[in-house]
Amino acid sequence: MDTPVYLFTGFLESGKTKFIQDTLADPNFFEDRDSTVLVILCEEGEEEYDPEAFASENVRVEVLDDPKYINTDKLEAMRRKHGAELVIIEYNGMWLVQDLFAAMPDDWYVYQEVMMADASTIEVFNANMRNLVVDKLTSADLVVFNRCDADTVYDDLHKIVRGVSRRADIIYQRVDGSAAYDDIEDPLPFDLEAPVVEIGDGDYALFYRDLADEMEKYDGKTVKFLGQMNVDARLPKDGFVIGRPVMTCCVEDIAFSGLFCENGADRAKNGDWARITATVEVKGCKVYGRRGPVLKLVSLEKAAAPEDPVSTFY
Repeated sequence: MDTPVYLFTGFLESGKTKFIQDTLADPNFFEDRDSTVLVILCEEGEEEYDPEAFASENVRVEVLDDPKYINTDKLEAMRRKHGAELVIIEYNGMWLVQDLFAAMPDDWYVYQEVMMADASTIEVFNANMRNLVVDKLTSADLVVFNRCDADTVYDDLHKIVRGVSRRADIIYQRVDGSAAYDDIEDPLPFDLEAPVVEIGDGDYALFYRDLADEMEKYDGKTVKFLGQMNVDARLPKDGFVIGRPVMTCCVEDIAFSGLFCENGADRAKNGDWARITATVEVKGCKVYGRRGPVLKLVSLEKAAAPEDPVSTFY
């Protein structure tokens, strides 16, 4: 039987323990749930769990405070020890989430991933440990900014999230206990209703991520953008890949993010830059190994490489 996991990420003193404590103290969380809940604690801050306040006696807490123990056998052994059918993980903010995903047993799945952040310190973390912030935001379903006060600028916090993810919901938790859902408009920097959707030279990263997140809304659209061509004999006949190097948070994570164009390889030269106009069709594609956005070339104009070939989200 599959084991659902509630994953809470964020840096030390970001409010993870209190959020989980309040959840486990809520009788509604245990409604129609008689099985054991396992809490795996990966770091210990000033806040501590109070088992007497839990709304159920079927809660067990295990401490796993060394990343070398994050492995499939250890995680499954903890679950089996308590016969848990649901797992809550309070993850260490200094550890990479991807390492946890790689170690999870095959029958564990993340039901919800919540990133907690202290509104008064997250901008400092973002400036100095951007790679760790991006790691947490990339797969988060919900971001909770707590300890918001009269001086908190919601727009700045919103931009931190949207610089990485357009799909995560955002909540601002105020110091008085009230909360507000993020309703800041986040328009794309190009017009999806235009006959030809023109992607600015500085907007390729945003376009590529939005296309990956919501590719169906691009199905049938005609787009125009500047990219670098990649021609390879292993690609399907007459096809080539075009895209840009994209940097998410730092130089070390720069990766070429390209789209497959199913025609026009005879006009493409490996490594050259071109401004192409193409129609997007979402369908099964061997290059992606799944359904994905496939380009059908309309026109191709050779172009000079941009001053900065790397596209970013800023």
